[in-house]
Amino acid sequence: MIGGANNVVRWLELLAAALFTFELTGSGFAVAAVTAARTLPMMMFGAFAGVISDAIDRKRIIMVGMLITATLSATICGLGLAGLAQPWHVGIAAFLCGTVWSTEMSSRRRMVADTAAPGMLARVIAVDSLAGATTRMVGPLLAGITYQLGGLAGAYFITTVLSLTNFVLARPIHHHQIPRPLSLSGVLSDLADGLRAAASIPQVAAVLAVTVAMNLFGFCYSALIAPLALKLFAVPNAMVGVLGAAESAGALLAGAWLTSRTPRMAPRTLMISGSALFTVCLMLLPLAPGFWSACLLLLIGGTGTAAFSNMQTLLVMNGAPQAMRSRLLGLITVCIGTGPLGQLTIGALADGFGLRAAVEIMAGLGLVTILAIGWLWQRVEPRPKE
Repeated sequence: MIGGANNVVRWLELLAAALFTFELTGSGFAVAAVTAARTLPMMMFGAFAGVISDAIDRKRIIMVGMLITATLSATICGLGLAGLAQPWHVGIAAFLCGTVWSTEMSSRRRMVADTAAPGMLARVIAVDSLAGATTRMVGPLLAGITYQLGGLAGAYFITTVLSLTNFVLARPIHHHQIPRPLSLSGVLSDLADGLRAAASIPQVAAVLAVTVAMNLFGFCYSALIAPLALKLFAVPNAMVGVLGAAESAGALLAGAWLTSRTPRMAPRTLMISGSALFTVCLMLLPLAPGFWSACLLLLIGGTGTAAFSNMQTLLVMNGAPQAMRSRLLGLITVCIGTGPLGQLTIGALADGFGLRAAVEIMAGLGLVTILAIGWLWQRVEPRPKE
């Protein structure tokens, strides 16, 4: 429940901030910059979060994070009500909220995985991913409608309430953790251990590489959702959220299937094929004849992102020693954090060459990279570890 509500907060704020910034600036790059500010901390602090979550109670990390997020959301809400909000205000708040988000993989999701009964890890992770896909769909839909009716202040009021609700939900959770001693001198050593472990386990190294490719070349399209909907397909603000939610709807459908059974297909095959499907759909997106056909393409692509996100955690949890899991999940967060580089790049391409060319170039690069990783993975590790 906390993870799902966090996702609503994240995606609602991302789209509301994008609409607000595009309304004031009209620049695809400015929109991408504000979006990138939310995910940049994952690259900067994700690995450290993995080390820290081994030393500090993960429940406490979640609760403090929710208070910080609620305070920031309330501040932007107040600035919006007063008519003083500017894109740079939203950008700073996004960066600080993103710093909190950088702890998500190694704290909350690690707690979810640790509770799984033997033999149920894949399905427990699928349920968590299903909740994420559901709320990743709800967030943009809610953002488009809320921004249309209440502007920036209305959107951030909702995220304030949701963050405070998460704080209340976290309080009664019973969580047992044996903390590791944390010393500043040992942080870099722990990070180095995590990197060595990742390099020595082919499936973990491949997961990290695919995660970089998906976030750098694939998911960066989300930075242009508002310009694509408003300029390319000429829909009102409230409909922007429909386009933003389409990929999540596909992930929701595929995620529901994954929760009901253990797939017969090897996790590696699911991850590579799902990722490739998503980038192909993105390449076709700018060529869509209308708004609803564009939504359909993202819906189909979303089934691929469900396979990617489920296998991402499963392959690391199955392939990594127990003592290294938080650090390796922290490295996944770093890889997710490469997204801002892609968002800034696609924003610059949009301003320089147009929206269509920007999406096609980045998606094409993503497809080539993912297929190359799959080929190398097959050569290094012919038999995938289930």
